[in-house]
Amino acid sequence: MQPNEATDPVVVLEPDASKGARPVLRGEGGREASFLPSTHPLPHSRPLADPAPGFGLVIVGDEILSGKRADKHMAKVIELLGARGLQLDWAEYVGDAPGRITRALARAFESGEVVFSTGGIGATPDDHTRQCAAKALGVPLELHPEAEALIRERMQDVAREQGVPYEPDRPDNIHRLNMGVFPQGAHIIPNPYNKIPGFSLGHVHFVPGFPVMAWPMVEWVLDTLYPQLHRQAAWVEKSVIVFGAMEATLTPLMEAIERDHAGAKVFSLPSVDHPQFGRHIELGVKGAPALVAQAWPALLAGLQPFNVKLGPELVR
Repeated sequence: MQPNEATDPVVVLEPDASKGARPVLRGEGGREASFLPSTHPLPHSRPLADPAPGFGLVIVGDEILSGKRADKHMAKVIELLGARGLQLDWAEYVGDAPGRITRALARAFESGEVVFSTGGIGATPDDHTRQCAAKALGVPLELHPEAEALIRERMQDVAREQGVPYEPDRPDNIHRLNMGVFPQGAHIIPNPYNKIPGFSLGHVHFVPGFPVMAWPMVEWVLDTLYPQLHRQAAWVEKSVIVFGAMEATLTPLMEAIERDHAGAKVFSLPSVDHPQFGRHIELGVKGAPALVAQAWPALLAGLQPFNVKLGPELVR
């Protein structure tokens, strides 16, 4: 499969009078692209829209949508955010289709939220995320100098482990530098597993699809770039198991609680075959602790006229 020159620039090897060979990034029309990171502001990328922004997740990969691999990222990102008093607000799954990836990332850049994107940042023909991020922002791709240094360091480590000489000009080693070709203006995310970095563009952060690499990189982003957001917006959830009721019957009560306690969210989770409780509804409220402290007693009191049986109360 030949790369698309308009969207998939690649690192190639060209003669250099002083060094014998040099890596060159060739893009549209065969023109040489800059290696230097840009300090220009990113177009089409909004700053954080709120002092307590939302968090989103874009998961890229045909292997997830085909069922060949089960997604593990969303549950882990929820765990990592929760450990810091934060929560995931939305998630999106996208296959390896450049058009869909570009549109998903354009929405992420425009969201004004903190977004993590997993997968598709390698250097094989089905890895499109780097190119799509550049297209979504309207910026060129370039070989990031810090990424290049880290990738070369990794190649030297592998050569040393294998007991063979490091050959920087070998075609496959030159090709590996494509993993450091990022959209202009990117900042690297360190990878403690094998040194091959991810990258950030504004508040959208790109990590590999491999959990062993992605998860510590997500943690690094949260702890290094957003420590001020940790536990800024405390969140609590209280619920009760309700037997013998229908959601339609409880809807007016739910609407009344949200009307009388602005900011609190009421939820209902019906189940017909729960292994412990059988048919039931988990009814609850969630939000800031002060709001829940007021809405929760009102919800319990509102259930009394329905003459329903209540099971255990749950707190998360």
